[in-house]
Amino acid sequence: MFKKIISILSLFLLTTVVLYAQISNDVPIPTPAQIQWQNAELAALVCWDLHVFDGEFYVQKEARITPVKDYNAFNPQKYDMDQWIKSLKDGGFKIAIFTVSHETGFFFHQSDATPYCMKALKWQDGKGDILRDFKTACEKYGILPGVYIGTRWNAFYGIHDFKVHGDNTFAQNRQKHYNIMIEKIVKEIFTRYGDWAMVWFDGGAHGPEQGGPDVLSVFEKHQANCLFYHNLQRADMRWGGSETGTVPYPCWGTFPYVSTGAGESAKKEIAANNFQLLKTGDPDGRYYMHAMSDAPLRGHGGHDWFWEPEREHIIYPLDKLVNIYYNSVGHNTSLILGVTPGPDGLMPEPDVKRLKEFGDEINRRFSSPIATAAGKGEKINLQLQKKQNVNQLVLMEDISKGERVRKFVLEGKTKQGWQTIFEGSCIGHKFIHRFDDMEVSAVRLTVLEAKGEPHILEFSVFDVPNI
Repeated sequence: MFKKIISILSLFLLTTVVLYAQISNDVPIPTPAQIQWQNAELAALVCWDLHVFDGEFYVQKEARITPVKDYNAFNPQKYDMDQWIKSLKDGGFKIAIFTVSHETGFFFHQSDATPYCMKALKWQDGKGDILRDFKTACEKYGILPGVYIGTRWNAFYGIHDFKVHGDNTFAQNRQKHYNIMIEKIVKEIFTRYGDWAMVWFDGGAHGPEQGGPDVLSVFEKHQANCLFYHNLQRADMRWGGSETGTVPYPCWGTFPYVSTGAGESAKKEIAANNFQLLKTGDPDGRYYMHAMSDAPLRGHGGHDWFWEPEREHIIYPLDKLVNIYYNSVGHNTSLILGVTPGPDGLMPEPDVKRLKEFGDEINRRFSSPIATAAGKGEKINLQLQKKQNVNQLVLMEDISKGERVRKFVLEGKTKQGWQTIFEGSCIGHKFIHRFDDMEVSAVRLTVLEAKGEPHILEFSVFDVPNI
């Protein structure tokens, strides 16, 4: 009898575990690296390449096919990495990503795999290492370091869209040489500089099945706790579908495909309707793959990822940057803002000034909530100490348990009773809503639909004066 009871209990426990696993698997769960990235919210992409020093206006399609005339034009006389990273710290950025290589094919580190690197320069007697300096400065200022590696385009080696063009033996041998070289370079970057928070392969990274280098296996062996972006086998995040720094609402952190592809490898469903699926995600997607919203700081009336002379007038005005923040971080994505040092080796003063203004303004708007709460379940009430004006709400789910909320309503208690502030669907890591001034004594969140029990990490209300 006793054995029978034990057997029944064991079966019950096993069934419970299975059911729990099925429920858990119903909502994709982010990895610790993905959670770390989304918690950071603001990332800077620091763009530098040899054509910053050539005195000519950057034309991308030409840069991809034209080798640099003189790589020793690289001679930044006032180079100060601390100044770069401090400007990002002052801007409120928690992650910085450096372009160790881009379309010229030059690598800004000490490489044993390619001669086209810092060793070739007269500057610092060929002993400089921008990647090393970048990593050190990030650690000094408490910023998570990331690295951007260009393999898709390499003007020096004649690589165009991942490939050496041609089908003869010469092309085959060159492709094999290039693939081995890139695998060695990636191993250098992943083993000589410590841990990275994320690695970004420019335009994706074709693997051996597409005739390219096998960078994924090198990554998984040496940077297991890092975000990988991206190739056809794996994408830990996705592009937000434009370079405006914004995404529409809703923007779900889940996606129906394991990767997004690049160029001709992208699925038709992903590229359709101007990349709409990348912009919105899919609430029923099987994979946790949050979006990133990217834009250059010098993107107001232009689109300069790399420094150009006399272009300070296209730095985004402060109010435009703030709007970008609301429509990126406030729409459940991370904001990646492109910044670029000049040929003197400094982040330009107008850019530094705007970054500081941006950081101060975001801090002003979000550092002092009137009231805040957290909790589980379908309803959370936020009672204010007195009737007062509100015009902004912040909601955050505990995404370590997945994006569970599917439909919700926000209401404020006014003299006329409860009035609807907003009806929405996606919360995810963070949802920010601005609205016209409303005098309330309480606000409440009601979750109308969810996959599992909702876990609200933060529910805050603000009264934010305009700029």
